Amino acid sequence: QVQLVESGGGLVQAGGSLRLSCAASGIIFSINAMRWYRQAPGKQRELVATISGRIANYAASVTGRFTISRDNARNTLYLQMNSLKPEDTAVYYCNADVKATLVGQYMNYWGKGTLVTVSS
Repeated sequence: QVQLVESGGGLVQAGGSLRLSCAASGIIFSINAMRWYRQAPGKQRELVATISGRIANYAASVTGRFTISRDNARNTLYLQMNSLKPEDTAVYYCNADVKATLVGQYMNYWGKGTLVTVSS
């Protein structure tokens, strides 16, 4: 089994920065794509950023402000969030495609989320 644990959320003023981390642990042979999602109160969960290999993609709402990165040696995903806005307030979830063995299939896993609150 694989666990994804997010950290780094908290309360920040508008214009501030936060760095989220997501540590993957368990039986891991390979991790393919990793993603950050967020869900604001009363809204659907939305994809914020994806990284696969060295290719990163972002939602239009965060382009230029957020940067996704990963440390493959540590099986850790990051999200650097700058110029935060009140509308960035949400629970941020880590998501990853993980393979446990060489011949196995990639399975999709979710973390439990970390809350980011941006005050105006």
